[in-house]
Amino acid sequence: MNRLNPQKLLLSKWTAAHPQKREKHFLVTDLFRDDDGTVLEIELQAVLTKRSERMAWQALTDDQCWRIGWK
Repeated sequence: MNRLNPQKLLLSKWTAAHPQKREKHFLVTDLFRDDDGTVLEIELQAVLTKRSERMAWQALTDDQCWRIGWK
């Protein structure tokens, strides 16, 4: 389990454990917050294809799917 501080996720780098469509490396490009400033979701962008996906930040804590950094 990856331990994360959601406030520090912006521009962090991630590697997919099981790449699909040659998309292996990702970058967090945006944080979506509620009115209190709590991070609810992130935007994850594939480096190769520039495809973006919006997801809950807690999904990055699953080390079966995501690795911290580009490996």
